[in-house]
Amino acid sequence: MRILQSIKMALRSIRSNKLRSVLTMLGIIIGVSSVIVLVSIAQGSAKNVTSSINQLGTNLLTVNTYSTDIELTDDTITELSDLEGVKAVSPVVSGRVTVKKDRTTSQVSVTGTNAAYSDVRDTNVSQGRFITDLDVEYRQKVVVLGSETAETLFGVNNPIGEHIQVNGTSYKVVGVLASKGSSLGTSGDNVLIVPLSTGQRLVGSTTISTVYIQGKSEEQMDFVMNRIKLTMASLFPGKSDDYGVTNQQDVMDTMSSVSDTMTMMLGGIASISLLVGGIGIMNIMLVSVSERTKEIGIRKAIGAKRRDILLQFLIEAVILSAMGGLIGILAGLGLGKLVSTLMDMSISFSTNVMLLSFLFSVVVGVVFGVFPANKASKLNPIQALRFQ
Repeated sequence: MRILQSIKMALRSIRSNKLRSVLTMLGIIIGVSSVIVLVSIAQGSAKNVTSSINQLGTNLLTVNTYSTDIELTDDTITELSDLEGVKAVSPVVSGRVTVKKDRTTSQVSVTGTNAAYSDVRDTNVSQGRFITDLDVEYRQKVVVLGSETAETLFGVNNPIGEHIQVNGTSYKVVGVLASKGSSLGTSGDNVLIVPLSTGQRLVGSTTISTVYIQGKSEEQMDFVMNRIKLTMASLFPGKSDDYGVTNQQDVMDTMSSVSDTMTMMLGGIASISLLVGGIGIMNIMLVSVSERTKEIGIRKAIGAKRRDILLQFLIEAVILSAMGGLIGILAGLGLGKLVSTLMDMSISFSTNVMLLSFLFSVVVGVVFGVFPANKASKLNPIQALRFQ
């Protein structure tokens, strides 16, 4: 009953000084909304990076060569594909080419590869078919278009069966890739995919500098990676600096670690404004104690105990911080959606972050409300009644 009465008195005091109460809560509102917006932006960016990496393929290992002293031949690729735990291997050559259809000309990336590329890199076709092993074997002049390239060259028309000019040579369109969007800042839709043998002719080089390897299961990836490193070491002794073997999961773990650190930093920076808001609450509560000294003296004179006065002012501080926290959550959600719309950014709201921000704001109210509440509870009733 005593707590309920203290809450009513606190609410009455807040209503009687509306403007001062709003200004007091402003620091908490800004702090909570800042935490929610900044952490949500960081988490949204982390999800985008994770999604981009996942688009590269599942259970993916990549072998890259950095020197002309290392040559990945058909025999090398066959040896890698025969390793235990390897599901598929896809060698790649790449470059830039000029494509033309009627009066439309464009510069796009070209990838020469085999049929396994579709599974290894999780690439699907929305129309037609993908490259086959027969296309590679017979050096067929066929091409699979990225969705953006298909739209640039053909608009809304069906490109399957049509011909385009690639570096001045006619190629038949056999498929169109499903849109994958941008991956790590690079568009995955403005591309051409051709058979490996045809791609080598287009880029003017038979050197294969990149091989994508898909493992059979996630649990075997470390084992497969070690086997690949041992195989490469035996094939190219003393040249470990001229090639590299990377695991997609290692990249994801690194990016996740960086994102978590950035999220904590942004959250910590935003939390400083919550502490500033707490100082504001303490300052206003001290002013309130001074203004209501006679009221405190009267309450003590008619029987109010020290804990009653302490509870009254502490509850008032907590209500102010709690109301500021709730308004801050609403403001953070609104600002987050506004930033997402205006700046075309991905925002990921977290219920846990909002709950923690609110609880932190309440704790701030308790911590910074204790001192003025304690000061009010220690006032001598006789001196308080004399206060003018």
